[in-house]
Amino acid sequence: NLKAGDLVVMPFAYSDGSCVFCHEGLHTSCVHGGFFGTAEVAGAQAEAVRVPLADGTLYVLPVGRDDALMPSLLTLSDVMGTGHHAAVAAKVGHGKTVAVVGDGAVGLCGVIAARRLGAEQIIILGRHADRIALAREFGATDVVSERGDEAVERVRELTGGFGVHSVLECVGLEQSMLTAVSIARPGGAVGRVGVPQDETMPASQPAFYNNVTVSGGPAPVRAYIEELLPDVLEGRIEPGRVFDRVTNLDGVPDGYRAMNEREAIKVLIEF
Repeated sequence: NLKAGDLVVMPFAYSDGSCVFCHEGLHTSCVHGGFFGTAEVAGAQAEAVRVPLADGTLYVLPVGRDDALMPSLLTLSDVMGTGHHAAVAAKVGHGKTVAVVGDGAVGLCGVIAARRLGAEQIIILGRHADRIALAREFGATDVVSERGDEAVERVRELTGGFGVHSVLECVGLEQSMLTAVSIARPGGAVGRVGVPQDETMPASQPAFYNNVTVSGGPAPVRAYIEELLPDVLEGRIEPGRVFDRVTNLDGVPDGYRAMNEREAIKVLIEF
């Protein structure tokens, strides 16, 4: 279903689109699939890439390569789909209260996703002024810059003492997961998309006794492209605004350095 000259989105995982898990919308568990940047399949930040299972992996876009929407379309390959996955896993819905732990590109896209899904209150937990400003523009209603117990106390103050219905955990550290479970109200849900840095899950006992659902994982972004694409094309969401620096292939190492040192939110590579 592909031809030369097609402009496509390529998710960070490849999949055949036909196995039982792909049909269930879980392309990151495709029985024939895998991830780019591993021992089996090389990374994809290159001038040319051979895409495994290309018919199932790639999504053809109805625009040209010079389209002004290109930054936002690019986010459908990872960060926008991942933020959306966190919101889906956390059961975000109309009228619900939501907290987003982490103000990186995924967390910011999580704010977009929560607003898109109808959340009434969206609390962003972060402390970088430029990112917080963007989160507010994306739909965040409240900001919590504290950490640890102080952050938990502040979120509870903002939610009548109960905590939030839905937490999007977009960091992956022990402290962020502890905070996520602690600010979820009884019966709430945590959608975790930050890659865990530990083998064990923090706060498993509080989650158990408060009936907090914890789910999430590598986002099957291929499953979400068709749903999110119309909102990008119509300008209803602008996730491409998370790109705040542009570089070329030679500048990739410095781009990673800038993101690691919080000098940039997300770096876009142009060829």
